[in-house]
Amino acid sequence: MDLGKQNVLGVLIDAVDREVAVERVLAAARSASSYGVSALAVHGVMAAVRDESLRRRVNELELVVPDGQPVRWALNMLHGTKLDASVRGTDLALAVLRRTAEEGLPAFFYGSRREVLEAIVARLAREFPSLPIAGSEPSLFRAATRDEQDAIAVRIRRSGARILFVGLGCPRQELFVHAMRESLGIPALAIGAAFEYLGGTLREPPVVVRRYALEWAWRLGLEPRRLWRRYLLLNPAYLTLLALQRAGLFRPPVDVGGMEPPSLLAA
Repeated sequence: MDLGKQNVLGVLIDAVDREVAVERVLAAARSASSYGVSALAVHGVMAAVRDESLRRRVNELELVVPDGQPVRWALNMLHGTKLDASVRGTDLALAVLRRTAEEGLPAFFYGSRREVLEAIVARLAREFPSLPIAGSEPSLFRAATRDEQDAIAVRIRRSGARILFVGLGCPRQELFVHAMRESLGIPALAIGAAFEYLGGTLREPPVVVRRYALEWAWRLGLEPRRLWRRYLLLNPAYLTLLALQRAGLFRPPVDVGGMEPPSLLAA
């Protein structure tokens, strides 16, 4: 299913299923085309609602998939899309990696910590032994200058990567993908917590938790001190704004582009 981009609180979310998302990413990888992708959950949507510069950048990405049931429900409620599943960042990443392994398309991983990257590479070597790993590089955990950004892009291009996975956390990773995608010339996927799941530093939630949109509660239980504000404050605000948009009392405009490239970018 591919019903195009839909307005959810002013953020453009693609009403697609996982199969379509994978095919679109693989098409860009095969043709070595710039292609910015984000798996956006409630936290990402609300971050974009509150920050116009982020919203304009997210709305320029080529593909923004509904990561989590609440975003899928929003598409169905507001636009009648009848999507029957969300597109989790971890599931999207694994599905893409399975196909890149089959087609011999090298992958590069940027972000998180060195030990997480090593764990990801070790897992992929077991699960997808034919997958070419072009390289990996941990986050700087600070703002990179324009020269440093250019150097990162050069290293990724020289690695021979045909697809890039970015795990910097939202919204840093969306800003990174937006700013770097043209200079990279390959699809770049902002998949956030998927790095921690793939590396085994976070436990995957059970299927029943995901089915009933309780992944936020699972994450909150694992990291209460870091995430309590995100979920206990943002979730009610998200539901309230959705109800207002559904009732026609909130008509969020869709803002796109018009932002200068950042001279400093969190990397």
